[in-house]
Amino acid sequence: MVSRISSGIPDFDKLIQGGIPQGFFVALTGEPGTGKTIFSLHFVSQGLRDGDPCIYVTTEESRDSIIRQAKQFNWDFDEYIEKKLIIIDALMKEKEDQWSLVNLSPDELVNKIIEAKQKLGYGKARLVIDSVSALFLDKPAMARKISYYLKRVLNKWNFTIYATSQYAITTSQAFGFGVEHVADGIIRFRRLIRNGELHRYILIEKMRQTDHDKHVWEIDIVNGKGIVLKGRLDERREDYALPEKVKRRIIESNEKVENELK
Repeated sequence: MVSRISSGIPDFDKLIQGGIPQGFFVALTGEPGTGKTIFSLHFVSQGLRDGDPCIYVTTEESRDSIIRQAKQFNWDFDEYIEKKLIIIDALMKEKEDQWSLVNLSPDELVNKIIEAKQKLGYGKARLVIDSVSALFLDKPAMARKISYYLKRVLNKWNFTIYATSQYAITTSQAFGFGVEHVADGIIRFRRLIRNGELHRYILIEKMRQTDHDKHVWEIDIVNGKGIVLKGRLDERREDYALPEKVKRRIIESNEKVENELK
Protein backbone atom coordinates (compact mmCIF):
# COMPACT_ATOMS: atom_id res chain seq x y z
CA MET A 1 0.00 0.00 0.00
CA VAL A 2 1.48 3.34 -1.10
CA SER A 3 1.34 6.05 1.57
CA ARG A 4 0.18 9.31 -0.02
CA ILE A 5 0.02 12.92 1.09
CA SER A 6 -2.32 15.59 -0.22
CA SER A 7 -1.12 18.20 -2.68
CA GLY A 8 -3.48 20.67 -1.00
CA ILE A 9 -5.70 20.68 -4.12
CA PRO A 10 -8.43 18.02 -3.67
CA ASP A 11 -9.38 17.95 -7.36
CA PHE A 12 -5.75 17.40 -8.32
CA ASP A 13 -5.37 14.62 -5.74
CA LYS A 14 -8.14 12.73 -7.57
CA LEU A 15 -5.90 12.62 -10.64
CA ILE A 16 -3.10 10.82 -8.76
CA GLN A 17 -5.00 8.22 -6.72
CA GLY A 18 -5.39 10.43 -3.68
CA GLY A 19 -2.09 12.25 -3.38
CA ILE A 20 1.68 12.38 -3.88
CA PRO A 21 3.44 9.17 -2.77
CA GLN A 22 5.28 9.98 0.43
CA GLY A 23 9.04 10.34 -0.02
CA PHE A 24 8.85 11.24 -3.72
CA PHE A 25 10.99 13.82 -5.50
CA VAL A 26 8.57 15.64 -7.80
CA ALA A 27 9.66 18.06 -10.54
CA LEU A 28 7.36 20.96 -11.36
CA THR A 29 8.44 22.23 -14.77
CA GLY A 30 7.27 25.07 -16.98
CA GLU A 31 7.66 28.68 -17.98
CA PRO A 32 7.50 31.57 -15.47
CA GLY A 33 3.97 32.59 -14.56
CA THR A 34 2.40 29.19 -15.09
CA GLY A 35 1.53 28.50 -11.43
CA LYS A 36 4.44 26.46 -10.07
CA THR A 37 5.01 28.60 -6.98
CA ILE A 38 1.32 28.74 -6.07
CA PHE A 39 1.07 24.98 -6.59
CA SER A 40 3.98 24.66 -4.15
CA LEU A 41 2.31 26.97 -1.62
CA HIS A 42 -0.76 24.68 -1.68
CA PHE A 43 1.56 21.79 -0.80
CA VAL A 44 3.10 23.63 2.15
CA SER A 45 -0.21 25.01 3.42
CA GLN A 46 -1.71 21.52 3.44
CA GLY A 47 1.35 20.20 5.25
CA LEU A 48 0.97 22.81 7.99
CA ARG A 49 -2.70 21.89 8.40
CA ASP A 50 -1.68 18.24 8.67
CA GLY A 51 1.00 19.03 11.25
CA ASP A 52 3.95 18.22 8.97
CA PRO A 53 7.19 20.17 9.33
CA CYS A 54 7.69 22.21 6.14
CA ILE A 55 10.75 23.83 4.60
CA TYR A 56 10.49 26.25 1.68
CA VAL A 57 13.64 27.28 -0.17
CA THR A 58 13.16 30.40 -2.29
CA THR A 59 15.82 31.37 -4.81
CA GLU A 60 13.84 33.80 -6.98
CA GLU A 61 11.69 35.68 -4.44
CA SER A 62 12.42 36.97 -0.97
CA ARG A 63 11.09 35.28 2.16
CA ASP A 64 8.74 38.22 2.73
CA SER A 65 7.42 37.91 -0.82
CA ILE A 66 6.56 34.23 -0.30
CA ILE A 67 4.69 35.05 2.93
CA ARG A 68 2.76 37.87 1.24
CA GLN A 69 1.87 35.68 -1.69
CA ALA A 70 0.54 32.99 0.65
CA LYS A 71 -1.67 35.57 2.39
CA GLN A 72 -3.21 36.40 -0.98
CA PHE A 73 -4.78 32.94 -0.84
CA ASN A 74 -5.66 33.09 2.87
CA TRP A 75 -2.69 31.05 4.06
CA ASP A 76 -1.09 32.70 7.08
CA PHE A 77 2.46 31.39 7.27
CA ASP A 78 3.57 33.88 9.95
CA GLU A 79 2.05 31.88 12.79
CA TYR A 80 4.05 28.78 11.80
CA ILE A 81 7.47 30.35 11.25
CA GLU A 82 10.20 28.41 13.10
CA LYS A 83 7.53 26.23 14.74
CA LYS A 84 6.43 24.13 11.79
CA LEU A 85 7.77 26.18 8.88
CA ILE A 86 11.19 27.51 7.92
CA ILE A 87 11.64 29.59 4.77
CA ILE A 88 15.23 29.57 3.55
CA ASP A 89 15.94 32.77 1.63
CA ALA A 90 18.59 32.25 -1.04
CA LEU A 91 17.80 35.45 -2.93
CA MET A 92 18.32 38.37 -0.51
CA LYS A 93 22.03 37.73 -0.06
CA GLU A 94 22.69 41.01 1.73
CA LYS A 95 20.28 40.01 4.48
CA GLU A 96 22.23 37.59 6.61
CA ASP A 97 20.32 35.61 9.23
CA GLN A 98 20.19 31.97 10.27
CA TRP A 99 17.85 31.03 7.43
CA SER A 100 19.47 32.95 4.58
CA LEU A 101 22.06 31.67 2.13
CA VAL A 102 24.74 34.12 1.08
CA ASN A 103 26.33 31.66 -1.35
CA LEU A 104 24.04 29.27 -3.17
CA SER A 105 25.69 25.92 -3.85
CA PRO A 106 24.35 22.34 -3.65
CA ASP A 107 26.41 21.56 -0.54
CA GLU A 108 25.46 24.75 1.32
CA LEU A 109 21.82 24.34 0.38
CA VAL A 110 21.69 20.74 1.59
CA ASN A 111 23.43 21.64 4.86
CA LYS A 112 20.98 24.48 5.51
CA ILE A 113 17.98 22.24 4.75
CA ILE A 114 19.27 19.59 7.14
CA GLU A 115 19.84 22.26 9.81
CA ALA A 116 16.24 23.41 9.37
CA LYS A 117 14.94 19.84 9.53
CA GLN A 118 16.83 19.23 12.78
CA LYS A 119 15.26 22.34 14.29
CA LEU A 120 11.74 21.38 13.25
CA GLY A 121 12.08 17.78 14.44
CA TYR A 122 12.33 14.33 12.94
CA GLY A 123 9.71 12.34 11.09
CA LYS A 124 8.16 12.94 7.68
CA ALA A 125 8.36 16.47 6.30
CA ARG A 126 7.66 18.51 3.18
CA LEU A 127 10.30 20.39 1.23
CA VAL A 128 9.97 22.85 -1.66
CA ILE A 129 12.98 24.09 -3.64
CA ASP A 130 11.73 27.00 -5.75
CA SER A 131 13.54 26.97 -8.06
CA VAL A 132 16.21 24.32 -8.34
CA SER A 133 17.31 25.86 -11.67
CA ALA A 134 19.23 28.53 -9.74
CA LEU A 135 21.75 25.85 -8.72
CA PHE A 136 22.91 25.25 -12.27
CA LEU A 137 22.11 28.40 -14.23
CA ASP A 138 25.82 28.90 -14.97
CA LYS A 139 26.52 25.19 -15.53
CA PRO A 140 23.48 23.63 -17.23
CA ALA A 141 25.34 20.44 -18.18
CA MET A 142 25.60 19.64 -14.46
CA ALA A 143 21.84 19.80 -13.91
CA ARG A 144 21.33 16.05 -13.81
CA LYS A 145 24.29 15.43 -11.51
CA ILE A 146 23.23 18.16 -9.05
CA SER A 147 19.60 16.99 -9.08
CA TYR A 148 20.66 13.42 -8.35
CA TYR A 149 22.84 14.63 -5.47
CA LEU A 150 19.92 16.53 -3.92
CA LYS A 151 17.59 13.56 -4.23
CA ARG A 152 20.10 11.05 -2.87
CA VAL A 153 21.11 13.08 0.18
CA LEU A 154 17.74 14.58 1.12
CA ASN A 155 15.91 11.27 0.71
CA LYS A 156 17.59 10.10 3.93
CA TRP A 157 15.78 12.87 5.83
CA ASN A 158 12.25 11.65 5.12
CA PHE A 159 11.24 14.50 2.82
CA THR A 160 8.59 14.60 0.15
CA ILE A 161 10.05 17.13 -2.27
CA TYR A 162 8.76 19.59 -4.85
CA ALA A 163 11.55 21.00 -7.04
CA THR A 164 10.44 23.69 -9.47
CA SER A 165 12.29 24.31 -12.71
CA GLN A 166 11.80 27.38 -14.89
CA TYR A 167 12.40 25.39 -18.06
CA ALA A 168 10.10 22.87 -19.71
CA ILE A 169 11.30 20.08 -22.00
CA THR A 170 10.32 21.96 -25.13
CA THR A 171 12.07 25.21 -24.18
CA SER A 172 15.44 24.07 -22.83
CA GLN A 173 16.84 20.57 -23.01
CA ALA A 174 19.72 21.24 -20.61
CA PHE A 175 17.53 22.31 -17.69
CA GLY A 176 14.55 20.09 -18.38
CA PHE A 177 16.49 16.85 -18.43
CA GLY A 178 18.41 17.64 -15.27
CA VAL A 179 15.62 17.58 -12.73
CA GLU A 180 13.19 15.49 -14.75
CA HIS A 181 15.59 12.64 -15.37
CA VAL A 182 15.94 11.84 -11.66
CA ALA A 183 12.41 12.78 -10.54
CA ASP A 184 9.86 10.25 -9.30
CA GLY A 185 7.11 12.48 -10.67
CA ILE A 186 6.88 15.21 -13.29
CA ILE A 187 4.09 17.79 -13.26
CA ARG A 188 4.28 20.10 -16.22
CA PHE A 189 2.80 23.59 -16.43
CA ARG A 190 2.04 25.41 -19.69
CA ARG A 191 0.60 28.73 -20.76
CA LEU A 192 -1.02 29.92 -23.96
CA ILE A 193 -2.48 33.17 -25.22
CA ARG A 194 -5.81 32.50 -26.91
CA ASN A 195 -8.05 35.29 -28.25
CA GLY A 196 -5.97 37.79 -26.31
CA GLU A 197 -6.43 35.96 -22.99
CA LEU A 198 -3.89 34.05 -20.90
CA HIS A 199 -4.70 30.38 -20.30
CA ARG A 200 -2.77 28.06 -18.00
CA TYR A 201 -2.60 24.26 -18.15
CA ILE A 202 -1.30 21.38 -16.07
CA LEU A 203 -0.24 17.89 -17.14
CA ILE A 204 1.01 14.91 -15.11
CA GLU A 205 3.79 13.49 -17.26
CA LYS A 206 5.01 10.92 -14.74
CA MET A 207 4.12 9.68 -11.27
CA ARG A 208 5.65 6.37 -10.28
CA GLN A 209 3.55 3.82 -8.41
CA THR A 210 0.46 5.73 -9.56
CA ASP A 211 -2.22 5.19 -12.19
CA HIS A 212 -2.35 8.90 -12.94
CA ASP A 213 -4.53 10.92 -15.28
CA LYS A 214 -2.94 11.48 -18.71
CA HIS A 215 -4.93 14.47 -19.94
CA VAL A 216 -4.18 18.18 -20.09
CA TRP A 217 -6.25 20.21 -17.61
CA GLU A 218 -6.91 23.93 -17.75
CA ILE A 219 -6.29 25.68 -14.45
CA ASP A 220 -7.01 29.11 -13.05
CA ILE A 221 -5.47 31.08 -10.19
CA VAL A 222 -8.20 32.57 -8.00
CA ASN A 223 -7.64 35.08 -5.20
CA GLY A 224 -8.53 33.56 -1.83
CA LYS A 225 -8.45 30.01 -3.24
CA GLY A 226 -5.30 29.41 -5.25
CA ILE A 227 -5.22 26.96 -8.13
CA VAL A 228 -8.55 25.68 -9.42
CA LEU A 229 -9.00 22.98 -12.07
CA LYS A 230 -11.39 24.35 -14.69
CA GLY A 231 -11.76 21.34 -16.95
CA ARG A 232 -10.11 18.54 -18.89
CA LEU A 233 -9.00 19.05 -22.48
CA ASP A 234 -9.11 16.39 -25.16
CA GLU A 235 -5.34 16.33 -25.48
CA ARG A 236 -3.40 13.59 -23.69
CA ARG A 237 0.16 13.43 -22.45
CA GLU A 238 1.24 11.65 -25.62
CA ASP A 239 0.23 14.69 -27.68
CA TYR A 240 2.90 16.82 -26.00
CA ALA A 241 5.61 14.43 -24.83
CA LEU A 242 8.77 14.14 -26.91
CA PRO A 243 9.36 10.80 -28.66
CA GLU A 244 11.51 8.39 -26.64
CA LYS A 245 14.19 8.39 -29.36
CA VAL A 246 14.52 12.19 -29.08
CA LYS A 247 14.62 12.02 -25.28
CA ARG A 248 17.45 9.48 -25.39
CA ARG A 249 19.46 11.65 -27.77
CA ILE A 250 19.08 14.69 -25.53
CA ILE A 251 20.09 12.72 -22.43
CA GLU A 252 23.12 11.21 -24.22
CA SER A 253 24.17 14.68 -25.41
CA ASN A 254 23.93 16.08 -21.88
CA GLU A 255 25.90 13.16 -20.45
CA LYS A 256 28.65 13.73 -23.01
CA VAL A 257 28.94 17.42 -22.09
CA GLU A 258 28.85 16.56 -18.37
CA ASN A 259 31.69 14.03 -18.75
CA GLU A 260 33.81 16.57 -20.65
CA LEU A 261 33.42 19.02 -17.74
CA LYS A 262 34.60 16.56 -15.08
